[in-house]
Amino acid sequence: MKRLLKKRSVRARNGFVLTSLLCAVFSMPAEAVVAEITAEFVPDSAKPQNNKFVNKTPSEGFCRQVPETCARYQLFSLVAPILFTANAPILANHADPRQGGMARVPSEWREVRVTHESGDSKVLSIRIGGIGHEASIPRPITDITGGGWWDQMWQGGGWVYAPAPCLGVGNATAGPVGYNSFWRVPVGAGVCSKKALFDIPMSFKYLYFVYAYELRTPDPLNMAAGKYTGSITYMVGPRQDFDMGDVMIPNDNQLTLNFSLDVRHTLKVEIPPGGNRIELVPQGGWQAWLTQGRKPTRLFRDQTFNLSSSSRFKMSLDCQYSEDGNRCSVRDPVSGHVVPLDVSLTLPSGLVDAADQPVSRRPLRRDGMGTELFQPRFYVDRKPGTLHFEITQDQVGEMLKPGVARTYSGTVTVIWDSEMG
Repeated sequence: MKRLLKKRSVRARNGFVLTSLLCAVFSMPAEAVVAEITAEFVPDSAKPQNNKFVNKTPSEGFCRQVPETCARYQLFSLVAPILFTANAPILANHADPRQGGMARVPSEWREVRVTHESGDSKVLSIRIGGIGHEASIPRPITDITGGGWWDQMWQGGGWVYAPAPCLGVGNATAGPVGYNSFWRVPVGAGVCSKKALFDIPMSFKYLYFVYAYELRTPDPLNMAAGKYTGSITYMVGPRQDFDMGDVMIPNDNQLTLNFSLDVRHTLKVEIPPGGNRIELVPQGGWQAWLTQGRKPTRLFRDQTFNLSSSSRFKMSLDCQYSEDGNRCSVRDPVSGHVVPLDVSLTLPSGLVDAADQPVSRRPLRRDGMGTELFQPRFYVDRKPGTLHFEITQDQVGEMLKPGVARTYSGTVTVIWDSEMG
């Protein structure tokens, strides 16, 4: 069942008016309330330095109605359909804050471990940074206050004027029997309370409450692609995580937040046309050998490629021929002579090894030794790297025999592997 409360707006001195709020009242079973919070990381070539998750959970309540206020403080809000009902009248000028209108929320940072299906786990942090509700009284406010309004009901004015250490946001709406307000809560704020200046009869209610949360997510560049999930459960009620005092009693005592972090990495290698066929030649070409008989000092080729990466990866080789176990080789099919081939790697700026060092002419081996982990400092988008292929001078001497024609060839597969395990 839904009903709309007639309201008029309330404005703080330096605030602005929130013109209309819809209040929905539901009958609920007494069971734990569960909310789903999802965030995702997708590399953005337009913002390669912005390596953060984006919260994809639509805000409800306050941050939906006044998004610019929440964006200023990096807050998001959700509605908890938990009804609080007074178990006794709230007496005027009560000495104990717990006997009146109060709120204490888990505003300190708490850690939540989120786990990938591979078993890899990371830690995110969450805190509650705001609290609001729809207060409902059984008789018109003018009856309770003897002709006054909500500003006369509470010490320091209506709930739009937040009590310290909570902070007002300048927005509230009010009607004869309902008041909708929201307070921002600093880290570790403790109790924020309002003293009633008139007796408030039983059946005083908070029809639901809105909680704003702030997230600190892990570094997605150090996470595997896929989903990480985790949860945190808050207790609701007197002297619990969400504490509205000793008079206001909830009809549900648990609020669970389930987290799902979706990591969508990019690892893309682009080889220019013809770049998969490597011809090794001496410095300056073959002319000196053909005309003067001068043996080359080495045979080599540097092959560039463009790399896009937001994820960790490792590299290794697969070889058609290999004589020493860890290096690839090329072979002359007629003589059967095999020559080892050195392959090394230079990665673009922004990619580093496990020791956080740049990668320049790093040897590539079949077992992946020395290339077990490369990771981006930021999203690298189509930046040039180089594969270096070389046969050293001592091996060239064995290959070149006067009057003997030989042709060496072989297939070398360079492996970029984002499955880090």
